[in-house]
Amino acid sequence: MARYTGPVCRICRRHGEKLMLKGARCFGPKCSVVQRHSPPGQHGTSRRKPSEFSLQLKEKQKARYMYGLLEKQFRRHYAEAERRPGLSGENLLQILELRLDNVVYRLGFADSRRQARQTVLHGHITLNGRMTDVPSCRVKEGDIIAWKEGSSKSVLYQEAAQEIESKVVPSWLSLDPGTMTGRVVSLPTRGDIETTIDERLIVAYYSR
Repeated sequence: MARYTGPVCRICRRHGEKLMLKGARCFGPKCSVVQRHSPPGQHGTSRRKPSEFSLQLKEKQKARYMYGLLEKQFRRHYAEAERRPGLSGENLLQILELRLDNVVYRLGFADSRRQARQTVLHGHITLNGRMTDVPSCRVKEGDIIAWKEGSSKSVLYQEAAQEIESKVVPSWLSLDPGTMTGRVVSLPTRGDIETTIDERLIVAYYSR
């Protein structure tokens, strides 16, 4: 399946909540979830009670869209989460949070994960001093994430630098706004990850 390139606001409306797919627009009055509460389509909201499988599938799809992954990528992350000791759902969320594109987003270097993915792909980000253009690259405790020296003149950098003071960084990351440099202080636990995803439904979906 190819990557979804359609209007992402339809995805938020389908799930009935903000998935933060459009960056700053999600906080403004133009957000589609604020303007139109109904799901997309001409038939409106179904009155039929959703099945257990439907809820599980919807939650899995929501997580996929939030982190911008294809089904094959997402399934691979879940298989790794199952192999690790501990709860598979919490392991999965930790794996997703430690992706480089997500860390760039969490540090406030981009308005959305989609923009963060592009920022990494275009070679603007360094990991421990070395440029990397792999959004799925996994960061570790102690890793340093920064902008490439030559990217300080880019429009993306200038926009991020202007808004960096207003960004809220999760507790497992640290940020130096002056140098636009972030650091992975510790591995995120379930309590550190602020998300509306119910990982138990995803585990139930893959455990069928």
